[in-house]
Amino acid sequence: MVSLQGRVVLITGASSGIGALTAKLLAKRGAIPVLTARSRDKLLRLSETIESDHEVYEMDVSSAEQVASVAASVHARFGTIDILLNNAGYGEFISFAEAPLSHFEEMMDVNYMGTVRCTHAVLPYMLQAGCGHIVNVASLAGKMATAKSTGYAATKHAVLGFTNALRRELRGSGIYVSAVNPGPIDTPFFRRADPEGTYVRNVRKFILQPDRVAEAIVSVMERRTAELDMPWAAGVGAKLAQLFPRTVDKLFGKFLNKK
Repeated sequence: MVSLQGRVVLITGASSGIGALTAKLLAKRGAIPVLTARSRDKLLRLSETIESDHEVYEMDVSSAEQVASVAASVHARFGTIDILLNNAGYGEFISFAEAPLSHFEEMMDVNYMGTVRCTHAVLPYMLQAGCGHIVNVASLAGKMATAKSTGYAATKHAVLGFTNALRRELRGSGIYVSAVNPGPIDTPFFRRADPEGTYVRNVRKFILQPDRVAEAIVSVMERRTAELDMPWAAGVGAKLAQLFPRTVDKLFGKFLNKK
């Protein structure tokens, strides 16, 4: 177990949902959460609920210049960036035939390239320090894709591929790289991904509670776990789908088509 006391944790997508809850938990553990997101108003409202030391920066992960500037400012302010939590992202459930090309381009720019930009900006500081931890929030959709998720699943497959390759590349450097792969979570994510609520209604009994996921993310930071699937049973299902795709599709294909 690694103590998070005094650790500077840069969080993307911190204005709501998992990012906001994780920031609060980190503050309770004695860490210094650095809250970033596009909405400064939401960040300031969250900031009012955190009594311990923290910082707020308006940042759009689709802007390389803004990401680099914020990373430099955080490092100048604290002298270190101990942990990067790449949490920013969104989804939209739509069939491939109905989706415009912009659907894929914009989602990839945020979910995947946002992760790449933030990592690219923060990694030099970690390499200079000889230590650090990069935690990427991917998804079980990056292991087991479902209908009406061609765009979203592709971004999460990309995040997982990036994470796994980077972990191997940085082995021995003192920098840890982790992936957290949750299933559906009861957060504002679905306001955009599933505005009619069809998917949420269909998977209600399987949906994860956000505080449980936030606790798991903090545990990954403390234990430096390489990869965590949530829930465990779904992670096993994803592994079986990779090993026996035809069999799993035949047995569970209808069940997985809930959108």
